[in-house]
Amino acid sequence: MSIKKRLILSNIGMVLLPVALFLLLEMVIGYVLFYPVKGSVDQEDLEFFRSIRIYLLVGVLVLTNGILTFLVSKSIIAPLLRLKQSANDISRGNLDTEIEVSGKKDELNELAMAFESMRSRLKEAAAMQKQYEENQKELIASISHDLKTPLTSIKGYIRGLADGVANTPEKMERYLGTIEKKADDMEALISELLLYSKLDLPNVPYDLSELDLASYFDDYLEELRFNLAGQPVSLRLECEPNQSYRVQADREKLNRVVGNIVQNSLKYMKEEKKELVVRLSLKAEDVTVEIQDNGAGVSQDELPHLFDRFYRTDFSRNSATGGSGLGLAIVEKIIEGHGGTVWASGGTGQGLSIFFTLKKGGEMIGKNLDH
Repeated sequence: MSIKKRLILSNIGMVLLPVALFLLLEMVIGYVLFYPVKGSVDQEDLEFFRSIRIYLLVGVLVLTNGILTFLVSKSIIAPLLRLKQSANDISRGNLDTEIEVSGKKDELNELAMAFESMRSRLKEAAAMQKQYEENQKELIASISHDLKTPLTSIKGYIRGLADGVANTPEKMERYLGTIEKKADDMEALISELLLYSKLDLPNVPYDLSELDLASYFDDYLEELRFNLAGQPVSLRLECEPNQSYRVQADREKLNRVVGNIVQNSLKYMKEEKKELVVRLSLKAEDVTVEIQDNGAGVSQDELPHLFDRFYRTDFSRNSATGGSGLGLAIVEKIIEGHGGTVWASGGTGQGLSIFFTLKKGGEMIGKNLDH
């Protein structure tokens, strides 16, 4: 019952209950005083009866109004006191105590539900903030480590040059080539960090346009074949020839997604005959893209972490092949910015498949989206 109805009924009760109780008591007292009398009524008894009626009326009014006021105020003040205590707990940073929500349909229960919802959201926000701070610490530690390694190497080679260790043109060229490579690695890492930080910000613009994925990957693989000419790599596109694979995507960012996945696959495929297969499949509202390689794969325990920042499945292997550890994390950010999802499948010795989805074209063609 709402507070408004409660107060209205209370006011009605403060009028009707005293009247009803007064009449009832008057009848009882009159019966006790005058029923035994068979003849005329004594004047003194009548005056006494009239006098106690006034006190009776006052007593009934005080009693009934006091009881009704107490009951109504208790039903309002008690929940307010609980909410006050909860608000004090929240102000002190205690977000673990749940706010009691009754089954009553009134304004106070709605207020308690609103407070409980606020507490839950604040708790979630606090947990997210804590996780964000932990991620920032991890990010700084990872950046420091990945920048310190090539810097230390560069310093070592420069010191070698200064000490005259590279005393032949061949050694000099090798030392300078190594320094250049390490500097390029640092530049690539910084570029990846800048891109990841940009994608992590709100309101990143996505220039969506309609794109046919079958034609896109056909052109992409053709260009990749040219770039990998002479290397034992088999590239294949699998899709239904009579189907339309039109999606809405930002071509520039999609290039980054596909490039990061393909580079990751080529980097870690050690087989004599490397195979890279792109498969397209249609769903109700999106198109699923699978990029599969025949590399060594990863264990089932590692699959959920492939898209974490700076995650590496093999540190020694990564140090030999290079890489920032941000490639697949950037893939995840871009695909989520498109409103799609990304995941990995495979196992040790079974190769690795990276899947992602893109919305079908036609709904938001040519529009810019801010994420």
